[in-house]
Amino acid sequence: MKDYEIIGYPRLVRLNPNVPWKTRGNGALCIHVGNACGSKRQKIGMINGQEMFCSSAPFTELTKNQQEDIAMIVKETVETQARVDDENTNPGYVLLSKRPSDEFYWKVATMVVSLDEVHSLLQKHHAIFEGYKNCRGLIGATAAVCWEPGDRTFELIAYRLQQRWGTKRMVDSLSVQRMDANCPSTFDNYDMRNHHNRIVPNSPCPILYGIRGNNPDDLVNASSQVTSEMIDSWLVFETNQGTDDHLQKKSIIQIQPFESVIVQGTVVETPFTIHGGHVFFTIQDDTGILHCAAYEPTKEFRYIIRGLFIGDIVEVYGGIRDRPLTINLEKICIKHLTSVIEKIENPVCQKCGKHMKSKGANQGYKCIKCRTSSTHPRMQQKPRSITPGFYEVPICARRHLSKPLKRMMQQS
Repeated sequence: MKDYEIIGYPRLVRLNPNVPWKTRGNGALCIHVGNACGSKRQKIGMINGQEMFCSSAPFTELTKNQQEDIAMIVKETVETQARVDDENTNPGYVLLSKRPSDEFYWKVATMVVSLDEVHSLLQKHHAIFEGYKNCRGLIGATAAVCWEPGDRTFELIAYRLQQRWGTKRMVDSLSVQRMDANCPSTFDNYDMRNHHNRIVPNSPCPILYGIRGNNPDDLVNASSQVTSEMIDSWLVFETNQGTDDHLQKKSIIQIQPFESVIVQGTVVETPFTIHGGHVFFTIQDDTGILHCAAYEPTKEFRYIIRGLFIGDIVEVYGGIRDRPLTINLEKICIKHLTSVIEKIENPVCQKCGKHMKSKGANQGYKCIKCRTSSTHPRMQQKPRSITPGFYEVPICARRHLSKPLKRMMQQS
């Protein structure tokens, strides 16, 4: 596409992580293209040995013939590169001459959107588009075009040599740990406690690694510090990852399945652990009750949850599962800890100085020798294992869209 210019960074836009039929990362790519016009250019990557640049200056609008030319290039790329034979792959592409309102992006990031709605929007804006198989790929593609970045991050993605696709990746974990320490504007690189190299994908895809951060120049520096197998290509994307764009503040009665929400409530059921290590508790607000879950993959985060007591006030963050309505926790903010009083010993007989014996549940105490009675055992305030503040799941369990506490503190 030598006659065209990439305008701004290519985009990697993540969508609602709770949609039942989502892809693994539930993301879409978007490239803004215009006529080359000699404007200021920024290096954004290297593909097939060729440096890639984007333009940040104004551009001239494409003609209808140019739009059709680009549509043919996109169509050929999708049909030759997409794994349409995979039952979970449902690609689609969308070309728009003008960006629609970002309202559609927010719908796709936070709730379930129908194909009828996206078709209506695309026809209204005279888009060139094509969906394959069940056509749901059109939803994500359209949302990526509609995204108007407010909070944003960047990701440098390094790609493998094609002959190594499907083989075990070689990305040195110690070098990733050093890079993480040296590059404070990056995030979610390595989980030290769980020995998890987060920049490396789990799937056998062409990606070697991806480094996320707040500053694109820092990402290039960070990548240079990673020891790995040979890189074929690399590219920096502008993304909505780590922004919490998927979350909506709601009261419990307003919650719908497959949303991601922020809800404040009071703990009304002591946390308990079931087989498999999953931890559950229940909160309540003025409108209803909500079950909360810290599943086994959240690892040490469950220790925090087990430290809650009835009466604590918390704000929970996470995705909603259906039947029964349950929030899968991503973060929790403990607003207030209630005082927990516990019995430390039975009352002492004032006559003989010996401890009294219980007369049964809720029946008080009695001295066996003196026959005196009491209803007041010795009590004291129980020390709490947790303190007010924010807590998040570990890096190994974090969703693409979840804003790490590290970023929250940098922005405060």
